[in-house]
Amino acid sequence: MNIYVGNLSYKISEEELKEVFEQYGSVDSVKIVRDRDTGRSKGYAFLEMPEESEAQQAIDSLNEQTLGERTMVVNQARPREERAPRPQRNFGSRRY
Repeated sequence: MNIYVGNLSYKISEEELKEVFEQYGSVDSVKIVRDRDTGRSKGYAFLEMPEESEAQQAIDSLNEQTLGERTMVVNQARPREERAPRPQRNFGSRRY
C-alpha cells in the first residue's frame, strides 16, 4: 500500500521515517519530497508497505501522532491526478 505522510519536520530523514513505520511491518521504500531548486524537504513523504494489514495498522496508529515536534497526517495515498501539459515557452526563437 502506498502511504502519504504529511506535516513532517523538515529535519527528518528518510531513514528515521522508515524506522518509525517498520515498527508495524516491512517498508519497501520511503521518499521524502524535496524542492527541486533547494533540495529542502517540502514536509511530506510517500512510503510503500507491501502488506495491506500492516500498512493499515501503521496508518491507524501513527495518524495525528507527534514526530519531531510536528503532528503527522498519515493516510493511504490517492492516485496521482493527470495534469494538463505545461505550455511550451520558446524564448530563444526571436529574429531581429
